[in-house]
Amino acid sequence: MNSWVSSANGHPDFSLANLPFGVFSIAGGERCTGIAIGDRIYDLKIALNAGLFKGTAQVAAIAAVGGSLNEFFALSRQERKALRDRLTALLSEDGEEVDAQQALGDSLLVDASVCALHVPARIQDYTDFYVGIHHAENVGKLFRPDNPLMPNYKYVPIGYHGRASTIVASGQPFVRPSGQLKLPEIDIPIHSPSRRLDYELEVGLWVGAGNVMGEPIDIRDAREHIAGLCLLNDWSARDIQAWEYQPLGPFLSKSFASTISPWVVMSEALEPFRCAQPSRPSGDPSPQPYLQNEEDQSSGAFDIKLEVLILTPRMREEGEAPFRLSLSSTLNMYWTFAQMVTHHTVNGCQLNPGDLFGTGTLSGPKAGSMGSLLEMTEGGKHSITLPNGETRTFLEDGDEIIFKARCEHEGVDSIGFGECRAVVLPAKERHP
Repeated sequence: MNSWVSSANGHPDFSLANLPFGVFSIAGGERCTGIAIGDRIYDLKIALNAGLFKGTAQVAAIAAVGGSLNEFFALSRQERKALRDRLTALLSEDGEEVDAQQALGDSLLVDASVCALHVPARIQDYTDFYVGIHHAENVGKLFRPDNPLMPNYKYVPIGYHGRASTIVASGQPFVRPSGQLKLPEIDIPIHSPSRRLDYELEVGLWVGAGNVMGEPIDIRDAREHIAGLCLLNDWSARDIQAWEYQPLGPFLSKSFASTISPWVVMSEALEPFRCAQPSRPSGDPSPQPYLQNEEDQSSGAFDIKLEVLILTPRMREEGEAPFRLSLSSTLNMYWTFAQMVTHHTVNGCQLNPGDLFGTGTLSGPKAGSMGSLLEMTEGGKHSITLPNGETRTFLEDGDEIIFKARCEHEGVDSIGFGECRAVVLPAKERHP
């Protein structure tokens, strides 16, 4: 399909087949809801005030324009789909009311380059899972070479409750965290800036309609509670983590910052890229009945290609392009998105529209597909050499990590997620 917005045709991320939702502002002004289309942002409020929506699509547009997508996420999939279908009709090359829209000019179609993008919803709760089995095995081998996976891993989707207050949108730099860490050569811990700062390649799941406290979401209904996906970088201070994580798991090593891509790729746009969940290796246990569903196993996975790049200060100064560190895929998930939703609520836990899940690091099984430096350097045992001769074991101040993602399938227009990127700033000085 082609659009009358010419930059959308052939756009690597935001063609007419995608239409992701986000929140933007111009020069510090009002936060508005927009839809990414090519190199433009379609201002939903301007279109709504122009009378371009009727019926269910109008109801959904009204829910979406408040500067946060929580109310829009809370709608049913049918209601969200009605708005998306109407937007497709409006933006198609031979679509409806093209002249009326073009007459609105730059008020309707804003140049994305002059916009600031924001976290698209009010996140009340954030849960980070651990469903990337190759990452779990790689990390486990560093500590337990003969038994890398804990006994529960293949029975239960592992997760922990993260910190929602420090989730930021792509492009916002963050300060290197400080905390307690234990060096091998000394007997007591010290307070210090992290020396082993790392990234984690993840996908974020935006919760749509929630559930009533005490009422689990059935695996057969879990898809209806997923509004869309984004990219997520769950920055990790590995040295702080190593000292604090026993017995209760990650704490300050994770809560200082998590970066997300600002555009929500809606579930409806991802439908053409559904595929079967990869078969479990022979001998692995079957999911327990509450996590087992034939439809979810046959079409509950998404084929999303994931990419990690680095841009160092020296590369930036010399005008070099970012260097690709790894390529991976969401097909490296041991548990599906629906299983994550169902398991989270099996005890009666309440989810709310706009809650965010992380998949955990999605590494592949081979070199070149690792989703963290911890894995690539085997726990810091050796360094990575970049094309310009620089080396990295963990991240240095000024380094910028960039995530990208694409969905491609024969006969279907490809779609992308935009970028998830952030620069590491030096740690704050600590005064006595």
